[in-house]
Amino acid sequence: MSADATGAGVRRGTESGSSLLGDVVAVVLDYLSLTKPRIISLLLLTTVATMFVADPAGPSLSVILWTMLGGYLAAGGAGAINHYLDRERDALMGRTSGRPLVTGRIDPINGLIFGIGLGIAAFGQLWMTVNLLTAVLAMVGLLGYVLLYTLWLKPLTPQNIVIGGSAGAIPPLVGWAAATGTLSWEAAWPFLIVFFWTPPHFWALSLMIKDDYARTGIPMLPVVRGEAHTRRQILLYAVVLLAVSLGPVVTGLLGGLYLASALVLGVAFVGFALLLERRAGERLALRTYLFSLAYLALLFIAMAVDAVA
Repeated sequence: MSADATGAGVRRGTESGSSLLGDVVAVVLDYLSLTKPRIISLLLLTTVATMFVADPAGPSLSVILWTMLGGYLAAGGAGAINHYLDRERDALMGRTSGRPLVTGRIDPINGLIFGIGLGIAAFGQLWMTVNLLTAVLAMVGLLGYVLLYTLWLKPLTPQNIVIGGSAGAIPPLVGWAAATGTLSWEAAWPFLIVFFWTPPHFWALSLMIKDDYARTGIPMLPVVRGEAHTRRQILLYAVVLLAVSLGPVVTGLLGGLYLASALVLGVAFVGFALLLERRAGERLALRTYLFSLAYLALLFIAMAVDAVA
């Protein structure tokens, strides 16, 4: 065999191996996308920050890491099941039409099995490595998101994100239970902050994609009650959120550093909401949405820093 022929064979083998590796990486990334990692990163931040509020001395590194892993598995399982349940609606929305279960890159039943498997793994892992209460709360969050929000409230009422948003407020309770092994009434504060943050955060997004929701028949607030009403509701909830965020200071759970942060961030959020209420526009809705993400992250970081300081 000539040297040229041998070289060509090696190149074909290398190209075939590279192609196979690329296919494997693409599949892994598709499955990873089912878990909605960008959303989970914020949920995990609220979980870990609350752990330090519950235990200012600081939970052990192993407990923090195990809780983060279990939290990711639980939230990722909920996300994957949501992809399965919403795949037909996702096909009608420009924002979601490229998702793996919509395009067929992952068979829908495989996506469902993947999500259920992650949920089971989360429960077992958290039970064995953290405690049973943490595992149960993680499952409450998963089932709340899948059953309460996705299956029941989302297609039923424009208040879906208000009531169903309670599922997204579970991670702070998971963190509290992981750090202390129990729940106290003070754990209600981080829960309530996320609960009242969720509607204005999500409604700002829904203002930008209301046409997508209209095509799918989902009764999101801008579709059912109009943009002006939605903007007023965002402002109302931003004001309520500011008041609720001061609760941990009033009850003595947190101190001055957190108070200053809550006031600055809360007034800024109300300011964005007030501008949006007075002046419609997708650009301002986007800025409000993006600020809401920064607001929650910075507020929970302030909680943790104040608690351990």
